[in-house]
Amino acid sequence: MFRGAAKVTLDDKGRMVIPNRYREQIAERAQGQLVVTVDRDQCLLLYPLPDWEQIERKLMSLPSLHPRARRLQRLMVGHATDLTLDGHGRLLLPAELRAFAGLERLAMLIGQGNRFELWDETRWNTRRDFWLASEEAVTDLPSELDSLSL
Repeated sequence: MFRGAAKVTLDDKGRMVIPNRYREQIAERAQGQLVVTVDRDQCLLLYPLPDWEQIERKLMSLPSLHPRARRLQRLMVGHATDLTLDGHGRLLLPAELRAFAGLERLAMLIGQGNRFELWDETRWNTRRDFWLASEEAVTDLPSELDSLSL
């Protein structure tokens, strides 16, 4: 499980170093193989390859004639790109995906269980602060979370 937030830096070539605390998990779970794709919140999603393959199968089993399902397939599978950790624990992020997420130099890597979200640091701080201040954060939860106690 990936959890926690880590500030990361992208170099001039678009490479970022995966924090040490995650590298061993990625090596064991996916032999250093990850998949990056887009998210509707204008961040990138990073999955270990085996986890992505499960999601990709589910996405591609959706009815392709359903407009919302087709849109999701186009966005997530259409932008999915295979990445490999190099010997220094770095990933080279494609320029098109960096542009989509507004990633230039400073970014936040947010652990989300089986995946990471990669955000431009300023965009992350703005969204996080908005979510924390929003009344929806505590009043508009799905019914499945009614019994959740934190």
